[in-house]
Amino acid sequence: MTEILVSAFLLAGASFMLLAAVGIVRLPDLPTRMHASTKAGAMGAMFTMGGVAFFFADSVVFARAFAIVVFILITSPIAAHVIGRAGYFTGTTLWDGTVKDELRENYDSDTHKLSSGYEGSPESVTPPPEPESPEDP
Repeated sequence: MTEILVSAFLLAGASFMLLAAVGIVRLPDLPTRMHASTKAGAMGAMFTMGGVAFFFADSVVFARAFAIVVFILITSPIAAHVIGRAGYFTGTTLWDGTVKDELRENYDSDTHKLSSGYEGSPESVTPPPEPESPEDP
């Protein structure tokens, strides 16, 4: 019974990793490729670690596999965000079928500043700039 469970986990992990590889090759632009590689690649690695943990059936191996899965869950979204942000800011072209680009109006490519659109609102974390006082003669 354990062999069937281990085989299922390893097969699922390999399938997700294959799906990530196909996504990297077939998808049209950086954000979609990044999405495929991080989501499917992370799921593939987690299923593989599950298969390893069940195969060895040892508490030390299970703890290490669990630690690896937690590490992947923490780092994968952060890495995807950083890669996508860097790609956008360096000017990587988006796919022609992209419907919405919410950063376009908030990003100044000359100064490389990204504004949230809430800088002057009362909900803003940073206070609005002080108005200049007129000079006394």
